[in-house]
Amino acid sequence: MVKRKLTKEDLDKVRNIEGFPIGTDEDIIALSDAPYYTACPNPFIQEFIEENGTPYDEETDDYHREPFAADVSEGKTNPIYMAHTYHTKVPHKAIMQYILHYTKPGDIVLDGFCGTGMTGVAAQSCDTPDYEIESKLKTLSYTPKWGARKAVLNDLSPAATFIAANYNADIDAFKFVEAANGVLDKVNKEVEWVYTTTPEKADGFLPDTKGIINYTIWSDVFICPSCGEEFVYWDVAVDEKGNMRKEQHCPHCHAIIKKSKCERAKELYYNRALDKTSSFAKQVPVLINYTVGGKKYNKKPDDHDLELLEKVKEFSSSTTDYWYPTDEVPHGVKTSDPINLGITNVNLFYTDRNLYVLSVLWEEARKTNYRNQIWFCITSVLIKTASKLHNIGLKNGKINLAGAMPNALFIPSMLAERNIITLLRGKIKDITPVFSFKKSNDNYVISTGSSTDLRMVPDNSIDYIFVDPPFGDNLMYSELSFIWEAWLKVKTNNKDEAIINTVQKKGVHEYQELFKQCFNEFYRCLKPGRWITVEFHNSKNSVWMAINEAIQSSGFIISYVKTLDKGQGSYNQQTALGAVKQDLAISAYKPKEEFRREFVEKTGSEETAWAFVRQHLANLPVVVDADHNDKIDIIAERQAYLLFDRMVAYHIMNGIPVPIDATDFYKGLDEKFLKRDGMYFLPDQVNEYDTARIKMDVEPIQFELFVSNEKSAIAWLYQQLDTPQTYAELQPKFMQEVKSVDRYEDMPELSVMLDENFIQDDKGRWYIPDRTKEGDVAKLREKNLWKEFESYMNSKGKLKLFRSEAIRVGFSRLWKDKNYQAIVDMAERLPEQTIQEDDKLLMYYDISLSRVQ
Repeated sequence: MVKRKLTKEDLDKVRNIEGFPIGTDEDIIALSDAPYYTACPNPFIQEFIEENGTPYDEETDDYHREPFAADVSEGKTNPIYMAHTYHTKVPHKAIMQYILHYTKPGDIVLDGFCGTGMTGVAAQSCDTPDYEIESKLKTLSYTPKWGARKAVLNDLSPAATFIAANYNADIDAFKFVEAANGVLDKVNKEVEWVYTTTPEKADGFLPDTKGIINYTIWSDVFICPSCGEEFVYWDVAVDEKGNMRKEQHCPHCHAIIKKSKCERAKELYYNRALDKTSSFAKQVPVLINYTVGGKKYNKKPDDHDLELLEKVKEFSSSTTDYWYPTDEVPHGVKTSDPINLGITNVNLFYTDRNLYVLSVLWEEARKTNYRNQIWFCITSVLIKTASKLHNIGLKNGKINLAGAMPNALFIPSMLAERNIITLLRGKIKDITPVFSFKKSNDNYVISTGSSTDLRMVPDNSIDYIFVDPPFGDNLMYSELSFIWEAWLKVKTNNKDEAIINTVQKKGVHEYQELFKQCFNEFYRCLKPGRWITVEFHNSKNSVWMAINEAIQSSGFIISYVKTLDKGQGSYNQQTALGAVKQDLAISAYKPKEEFRREFVEKTGSEETAWAFVRQHLANLPVVVDADHNDKIDIIAERQAYLLFDRMVAYHIMNGIPVPIDATDFYKGLDEKFLKRDGMYFLPDQVNEYDTARIKMDVEPIQFELFVSNEKSAIAWLYQQLDTPQTYAELQPKFMQEVKSVDRYEDMPELSVMLDENFIQDDKGRWYIPDRTKEGDVAKLREKNLWKEFESYMNSKGKLKLFRSEAIRVGFSRLWKDKNYQAIVDMAERLPEQTIQEDDKLLMYYDISLSRVQ
């Protein structure tokens, strides 16, 4: 596409699209680089797809891929990954492996939650062969086709899309470095006086010698709860050797003090831009690190240093030459900490000195041809290392410049005020690799808006989707991006932000509804037979179930789930007990149109069940050796109980009666499909599996199950009873597996589950029923569970303990009877957690609720 100017007429075409950002037309236009990147919904996406895409024609379409069946592990030390901070990122080399597997050169990839645009970087990086990635893919018997892919990137956050645009733009790295250093040189001449200090005479320096400040340590001032006197926290917390004291004493009354019990001292601050006086937590400088003659020294601030700070404050409060943001900090989950300290406006996140320097830099960058790239460089330090969020650590007498705490707006009691000029000199070197690798502006288009409304993307036009969405209450994106966006003058419209946030009054239900809308759009855009990969990180079952239902209710069918290890974990992953250390990569596909037509035409007949199974088996991996240890993994999706679950879910999600019960379904599986190691295959798949078994000459490994409720307990028993065992043999092993039971689960005794689901031989050994006889067992079990459910229906009030399998059987029978009101009534008597954490119950409840309203 040809470079052009974004106009107000263009904005009018997309102004009513969900997620249109908050900002003036002039600021949105100024920030954009049309048609490649717009700081609003991009009106040129359809043109990009028409120029680069291939129209979908099912009659001639021969595309087929199995799901990507390998665990992916990539570190976070790549220079491109490290160039700019963001709340969460997937390394682009990890995404490359998925793109190379699912697409061919020139295909169009969509990322609806693009963040910093790593999917675009990955798509463009496919143009240059990476032999390490190629060797990994060859272990999966797949040889990648190298060549750039096209990327459509979208995010609700203007900060995210601004960063993504700079990551993906075709920029002359040499000219960027030249322009950026030119700006720093010019600004330094104007502001260098603010970073000067007089070296201590004790070090042997002449009186007129000047040192360049590298950083200044500032400390909170507290009030002693015993005597009411103020004290500087650094003075009582840090000993003469520069280490934290184990016991801290008030310097006035010598009482033992704890920081958590002390009140912060406050001071008044005149905010020139707002023409008002504010009160916020008092901080004072306690140590200066400076350089003279290439050597670094430490000193306590002297009178000259304190006079300089007063001069900077007076100068910065009087000058009107340079703009800086003064936006009010929004009330939110993460913003309560700075607001409580009196930091009510964005400019108060910075010391007077650094705010002045940043405002000069921002203005000088605006005047250059590389404005956005230099702003990209400045924004990379705005939060983590240039603000009052900059934390420090003390160890062995040395100061560790740790930077801001990730994914928080935490103001530390001891912080570092860095030299912005020195900081950016180093950052230019860090960012140069971003502009050095091979890219083309013809390979991407970036849009700022909500994925609940992707109307600019035509139906059936996208070849592959990779998304790393916000999960639950993990991260408060709009709050954490607010500082960046205040500088950029374009802010997130968080009405459609898919998060769980008490301040925004969004719970699991609201979060799930927004996700359904997003995945409905992804489904519409994706070509039939193509794949979507959803990266998932959340340890909460309720969030997983919400995502799971959103994916399936849109029409996608989940095929495979593997791990994606992003290397070094997030702060929460590394520190939280029980935190999930790896993310999941969920593979799902959009069914072919021919299958959907067949499915609708044969509604009411048993054939819809078998049509689904045939299609689903065709889209599952055949052989998986994820650990490369010559042991074939059991593919859970090929097992009978999951095939039945998927079949039932797909019928219900499409509003079609389930044509077959479990008994006949299991019997039909054995009659219509080939079985190996408890898994089912199509005729053209079983030879590949058998060949792999012969080559490896090993038994397949069993997948592990965490037993926490009746359903997982029965699945565990099916694994164990491939070899008949007595109760005495099973019981001790079972007790080891039951680490904890779901909160509201009335777990039956092992003997009850054996009686209801398995058969005992004359030697007292339990075994899996023969499929020809299993019907009687299944019917007896369902009859008993229905009686249990009826007892729940006949009781009153909230249910505190119950068998979840009885609830599932009850909901299933009520559904068949079209008794939607009874499902809703019973769901409202159950704990909300029970519904939200069980995909089948959630599915029955949501659809029933929509039919009775």
